[in-house]
Amino acid sequence: MNHFQKYLKLSVLVFSFFVVGTRAMVFAADDFPIRQVKVVVPFAPGGSNDVVMRLLAPALSEQIGQPVIIENRPGGGATIGMNQVAKANPDGYVLGVANTSFAANPALMSKIPFNTEKDFSSVTLIAKVPLVIVVHPSFPVRSIKELIAYAKANPKSINYGSAGNASTPHLAAELFNHISGTQMIHIPYKSGGESIAALLGGVTTLQFAAVPSAFQQIQAGRLIPLAVTTLKRDPSLPNVPTVSESGLQDFEVADWIGIVAPVGTPSATINLLKNAFVKVLGTPQAKESLLRAGAHPIGSSPEELNSFIGLELMKWQKLITAARIKID
Repeated sequence: MNHFQKYLKLSVLVFSFFVVGTRAMVFAADDFPIRQVKVVVPFAPGGSNDVVMRLLAPALSEQIGQPVIIENRPGGGATIGMNQVAKANPDGYVLGVANTSFAANPALMSKIPFNTEKDFSSVTLIAKVPLVIVVHPSFPVRSIKELIAYAKANPKSINYGSAGNASTPHLAAELFNHISGTQMIHIPYKSGGESIAALLGGVTTLQFAAVPSAFQQIQAGRLIPLAVTTLKRDPSLPNVPTVSESGLQDFEVADWIGIVAPVGTPSATINLLKNAFVKVLGTPQAKESLLRAGAHPIGSSPEELNSFIGLELMKWQKLITAARIKID
């Protein structure tokens, strides 16, 4: 083999390697997903975020053609799990569940291991979740007016549980304290499931619970609902009044569930994921299962979720400052 033939053979090999490598890169970019997608829920199992994601995961897996797994990473007021998402590769294979805590934490915490506004890309707003104020059946109160009267007559005698510091139930109860002039005492737990168990066991008296995490206990008569925290009654609990119509006018708190990805995730991947979520949320099966569980499906564009998060950041900054809410 002469020098020209050797050169030609080497050139062909280099060109073939380049073509194969280029095709591999195109495949990796254009054929997402080619393996499982992980959704990090920054709370322990049993809460509304966990319930909703586990309801949607099987249909999402079918929609994208790859397994969608839910991983619970609780702790740090939801910052541990979200930090994992912020630090993940921006390739669409690790997503995070953002909620009210995500927007409230910058106003509550002096240090957060990520930048809420800069380290994430919005995907879609999945749902909004009303809260319901529930009490143990042994507690002699059956309305918001009776609750306020009892709390004022017996200051600091009512213990309320929550899914943890900075969780939506915690924030809602502290706002209730602020507006009503009551002094209920916060007992944080590691998850919504744990706090509900404490209420069922009579360890705590009351809870501002996400409807999905309390719904079955209400139906079974093990918890008594006093009011929902949205301005309109919830279809899953049509006979339960709102806090506003019960005397505290314009009182409104609702949790929300959004999907975010690490900043830098390709826009094509973001749009594919958004389309998958929106398609699943639009099915009658998903709508029925979420509404039955107390969550109201939405399915937004990334831009709409991004704008919504911006409004939530401003809202909670203002409310936390006014109510002087502090993490215990």
